[in-house]
Amino acid sequence: MTLLLGQTVPDFEQDSTQGAIRLHDWIGDSWAVLFSHPADFTPVCTTELGEVSKLKGEWEKRNVKVIALSVDPVDDHRKWIGDIEETQGADIWYPILADGDRKVSDLYGMIHPDAAANITVRSVFVIDPNKKLRLTLTYPPSTGRDFREILRAIDSLQLTDNYKVATPVNWKDGEDCIIVPALTDKAEMEKLFPKGWDEVKPYLRVTPQPNK
Repeated sequence: MTLLLGQTVPDFEQDSTQGAIRLHDWIGDSWAVLFSHPADFTPVCTTELGEVSKLKGEWEKRNVKVIALSVDPVDDHRKWIGDIEETQGADIWYPILADGDRKVSDLYGMIHPDAAANITVRSVFVIDPNKKLRLTLTYPPSTGRDFREILRAIDSLQLTDNYKVATPVNWKDGEDCIIVPALTDKAEMEKLFPKGWDEVKPYLRVTPQPNK
């Protein structure tokens, strides 16, 4: 199955290290990050799950829930959590889905046969409170993810949902934004952007981040 940005993500119920989870109910009014791993007891995954745990305050600040997935069973997940906590110095406070039947992997297209026939690639799905898919990232099994980049992208999504701006290359929270080209009424622009803007080109108008 191919999931497209803006579509409602498939709902499912699956066992996890924190009991059975129905995804849409679990997300509730929050944002969510669903991220998959090739297998338990693998080195890159161990570092990733530890890093996600250490970023707990960052997820909470953005109203984001995180949930991991691997095709291994819950008992293996729980044993692996012990290793993660020991080696990474991190408490795994979020659930890890057990997807032994590949139900979620198939729903979300996490298995890429040409990359790895029987294991999930490193997929990331950012989901908003309306259960819409807002961002996807796919890494090969050998390459660890940068979760601070995922946080940065969520900052952009949440900002641009609420203001008529886009974020430029390498943007970080607190930096200047771009007024969307569709906004052309000067009176409205002055109301929305009282700090003003710099018109580099008619289609490239730079303004201080409006919620700072």
